[in-house]
Amino acid sequence: MNESATAELSPPGSGFSRLLTRWGLPAPLFLGYVGLLLFMIGDGVESGFIAPYMADNGAGTEIKASYVITVYGVAVMLASWLSGALSELWGPRRVMLIGLAIWLVFDVLFLILGLAGGNYPAMLICYGLRGFGYPMFAFGFLVWITAVAPVARLGAAVGWFYFAFTGGLPTLGALVASFTNPLVGHYGTLWVSVVLLGIGGLVAVLGVRQRTGYRRLAPPEVKPVQSLVSSVSIAWRKPRVGIGMVVRVINTAPEFGMLVFFPTIFISQIGFGESRWLLLVSVIYGTNIFFNLIFGVLSDRIGWRTTIFWFGAIGCALSILLLYFVPIAMGAQYYWLALIVGALYGATLAGFVPISALLPSLAPEHKGGAMALLNLGAGAAAFVGPAIVSLFLGPAGAAGVVIIFAALYLVAAVLVRFLKLPEETEQAIAADGSLQEVGQKVSTT
Repeated sequence: MNESATAELSPPGSGFSRLLTRWGLPAPLFLGYVGLLLFMIGDGVESGFIAPYMADNGAGTEIKASYVITVYGVAVMLASWLSGALSELWGPRRVMLIGLAIWLVFDVLFLILGLAGGNYPAMLICYGLRGFGYPMFAFGFLVWITAVAPVARLGAAVGWFYFAFTGGLPTLGALVASFTNPLVGHYGTLWVSVVLLGIGGLVAVLGVRQRTGYRRLAPPEVKPVQSLVSSVSIAWRKPRVGIGMVVRVINTAPEFGMLVFFPTIFISQIGFGESRWLLLVSVIYGTNIFFNLIFGVLSDRIGWRTTIFWFGAIGCALSILLLYFVPIAMGAQYYWLALIVGALYGATLAGFVPISALLPSLAPEHKGGAMALLNLGAGAAAFVGPAIVSLFLGPAGAAGVVIIFAALYLVAAVLVRFLKLPEETEQAIAADGSLQEVGQKVSTT
């Protein structure tokens, strides 16, 4: 972190700013976090019902609706990568502005041309292109955070990011929908989301005055093509960063995937109905937002890898199985059990939060490229999850898809063991050398 950024993040004079700094939230970025929360509430309003709603309003079937979401996921994946690389070249704030504009323009077109007209090709195009919006806004802000937050408090600062991110998508977004759907209907609710997202976007880009995000982060000699190539080539130049990207994909791929087919199962097959399903979604991610903070702070103390391995990967492998099989086995009359296992999944999902602090620390001299790959992994999850559903829901059924998701979390647990920080590797080599010396001395005596 450069000196000017350090000066801007030094504890400000007001008691509120000092309190934020003590909690690990960079005080100059506070309005960015607030704006991000509102932005993601707007983005998350649709999360509990958009797939079946598209199926009934132009897509025709849930499978065709899942294709729309898969196209959207491809756009999210590309935009997530670009958000890191372009933030290095143009500055995070400019990337956030572009993302905000893309989302607003193409969502309005999706609502008018796609849903209102029942036009499936318009849905594919407009909803798909809209996918470039939120990653550029949200992950552009994440690059801003990692560029200025002190390394010792980076886990907490990232935890606050995911507090705001998942606080909106889908936690409070689904809660808003549970109130607005009965009042203005699903279509009216989607227009409410446009208003909320627009307000949040303006709060963030106009309210944050911390200057690091206003300017280019890459050195002056770095050219655009060079920056984009470097943000990909780091995966094989620094293999641990590539492995970390795969872990980031696995982190939320099941989350995006389950939102494609869980609504129909929980609403109709189990019999919860839409309001109780939306409440369950709010409980899952309401728990998640608080544990994002808890694990963000805890990981700075017990270690980032330890937190990801036990609370994230192993925890999610168990909890996602419980989230599906317990309600299926017990039925609608045991709704309270569904709330408990839902909260457990939300809590363990937060165990992956330190990956956003760990990955740039694996390549401290190439933080921009590492962040680009991290964001690519986050975006790829929005594609991989629905894609797994599209491929395996037919042949394997819902239970088979859930088991695949659990197996992916176990793969993540294995991969996390390779994500040692440079200093950890040096310590291990030094320790091994010391043991060899001791062994040699013992053998000569």
